Amino acid sequence: MHGEEHLVDYKIIFVLLLLLSSVGVTTPATAIDPPDRPNFIVVFCDNLGYGDIEPFGSTLHRTPALNRMAAEGRKFTHFCVTAGVCTPSRASLMTGCYSQRVGMHLNPRDGQVLRPISPYGLNPDEITIAEVLKEQGYATAIIGKWHLGDQYEFLPTRQGFDLFFGVPYSDDMTQDVGLRLSQRSGDSLDGAHWPPLPLMENDTVIEAPCDRNGLTRRYTERAIQWIAQHKDEPFFLYMPQAMPGSTKTPFASDAFRGKSRNGSWGDSIEELDWSIGKMMDQLTELGLADKTLVIWTSDNGAPINPDTNDLSRGSNRPLHGRGYTTSEGAFRVPTLMWQPGIIQAGTVCDELATTMDLLPTFAKLAGGAAPTDRKIDGHDIAPLIYGQPDAKSPYEAFYYYRQDQLQAVRSGPWKMFLPIDPAAAAHPHLAANDKPTTLLFHLNDDVACQHNVADDHPEIVTRLTRYAEQARQDLGDLNRPGKGQRQIGKIDRQPVPQVAKD
Repeated sequence: MHGEEHLVDYKIIFVLLLLLSSVGVTTPATAIDPPDRPNFIVVFCDNLGYGDIEPFGSTLHRTPALNRMAAEGRKFTHFCVTAGVCTPSRASLMTGCYSQRVGMHLNPRDGQVLRPISPYGLNPDEITIAEVLKEQGYATAIIGKWHLGDQYEFLPTRQGFDLFFGVPYSDDMTQDVGLRLSQRSGDSLDGAHWPPLPLMENDTVIEAPCDRNGLTRRYTERAIQWIAQHKDEPFFLYMPQAMPGSTKTPFASDAFRGKSRNGSWGDSIEELDWSIGKMMDQLTELGLADKTLVIWTSDNGAPINPDTNDLSRGSNRPLHGRGYTTSEGAFRVPTLMWQPGIIQAGTVCDELATTMDLLPTFAKLAGGAAPTDRKIDGHDIAPLIYGQPDAKSPYEAFYYYRQDQLQAVRSGPWKMFLPIDPAAAAHPHLAANDKPTTLLFHLNDDVACQHNVADDHPEIVTRLTRYAEQARQDLGDLNRPGKGQRQIGKIDRQPVPQVAKD
């Protein structure tokens, strides 16, 4: 892993930065222009909570590499995804759009999360980050969890990636789980035919069932190999890690299993920290650190336990709520950006930004542009990343959807929940028997969203209600289609399971 002296150095630096920020001292900010055509690495963890790593307040998990990343880079405290679950969140990162715009928020067979052998997937007509960067001459790879369609028409190699090494859907969608589903009456997910969990290279299953304990290690080793192979050309590496994931007992290799203070959840997170540390070390050794923008984030918040003092299913502290909802704990994710010598060390960005912004930002930094023949919801956030003075969030309004229902709207520090039926909405703040109520929270003054101030700010409620109606017209709401929605991909043949050829 890392030498002990380096662990001590980075821990001291990290603690000093925390002390400085706690007394209101800001790090001197001088924006530096990024190099032309930088490399990009995006590590997209699965279900990692806001409070699961040390730079965001964890005192339980040891994350020295992420401490280093925060000390040498930039922490984003209001970085959001567009859904509280896997598939729609990943679709937004790939396309720069709300999942409702690209049809990946819901389908009649799978619901909001794609399952094995689904006829649905990300429409091949959509343009991904990989396709945008490939057009600019970048080598492209995805190493990890795809979850945007497991049929050949939807695999990453059809969406701009030169290499796919990973699992085509969530690692908890195993053959055993499928068999249990098939025993239920009316199983619509064809669970009886789910194959052993496939590890794929490009379009071929190379191992089934794959060893889930070894996924983080194998993904890291393959990433390091691929970076070395492409060190002399611009590259984009998308690394959607499988961990800590959706299972009650996440997986880790022998070197980490049983070593943390928080069971298997902690073991998996500490191995993820080791993974990013190995990649940062390699970039430094290859002389690529200042030429590579590395982003660490998560697809949504942690599922957490009903007893919030039990952290064995993650922590979203100090935010309210759990993953799979429209709470801040589901949508706001722990995000660090690192490009030493270019990104200002030890700085913090409190402006709202989202995963949708990566496509237009990367496109511009690579010398290209986001697609202009269709609506893209994301924005260029290079000014926020590189600390341009007075840079502000590009969002006038940001929308919180659960499947096809618009539940909340954010503008600046204000988040308003619409007066929806709690019984039908999995409402993060109201019980099922509560009356539909407008809720307004000031996210800076009330981090845990405990105080409804809607009655005190009718003008804010009016403004956010107007934004909500604009969203309904564009992106839809429940049974009301939006004018700006595009179609999910669907194959016109019988879908087949991904199985080893032999």
